[in-house]
Amino acid sequence: MEYVSPEGLCIDGRWPMEMRKLQAEIGVVTKADGSAVFEMGNTKVIAAVYGPREVQNRSQQLSDQALVRCQYSMANFSTGDRMRKPKGDRRSTEISLVIRQTMEACILTQLMPRSQIDIYVQVLQADGGTRSACINAATLALADAGIPMRDFVTSCSAGYLNSTPLLDLNYVEDSAGGPDVTVGILPKLDKVTLLQMDAKLPLDIFENVMQLAAEGCKAIADYIREVLSENTKQLEFRRGV
Repeated sequence: MEYVSPEGLCIDGRWPMEMRKLQAEIGVVTKADGSAVFEMGNTKVIAAVYGPREVQNRSQQLSDQALVRCQYSMANFSTGDRMRKPKGDRRSTEISLVIRQTMEACILTQLMPRSQIDIYVQVLQADGGTRSACINAATLALADAGIPMRDFVTSCSAGYLNSTPLLDLNYVEDSAGGPDVTVGILPKLDKVTLLQMDAKLPLDIFENVMQLAAEGCKAIADYIREVLSENTKQLEFRRGV
């Protein structure tokens, strides 16, 4: 199958280095301390954050930092006709761990000892890049909850199909079996917190693909700042500031 046309366009009409449309909304779950919906193209994810609060299981309590827990799941209707794995499968456990470790890298856990922060993410609609969308939604939800962070963590994927680096893969591109790199960065600190690759790539091509994903992460960070800035203006307007 041809994933890049002779004119240089992807199957969904984007340029290879063009990101899918981003859309986000915060404060969508009233009972959560922080929440957000994040969309990357047709992939839609919701995240809710509870905490910092008292540790439910005292044996897990940490005296010098907050305990961060994460639970990832996919809604039954998220993949349409595609097969769904049962709840508690290995993939969900692995993604929950990846999201938790990525978020721990940005949360200032040492400021909240003996407390617990719970992050719940659910995929409402899956069309590639769900891992990245979950991390971006969780970042917005943490910011909405007022959790102190050293920097936003943002995530994006890139791949290599038809000898062309592609940014922000959709489901069809992701399922093509080509190399796929998922990157998470702290944009202001310029640090990588997540790097996953599911196939081998020559070093020079890998560097190009990773750089493309990192540029995508920075673009998402700019968008997240815009969303939070707009939300702050709305709050100030409501309070008459």
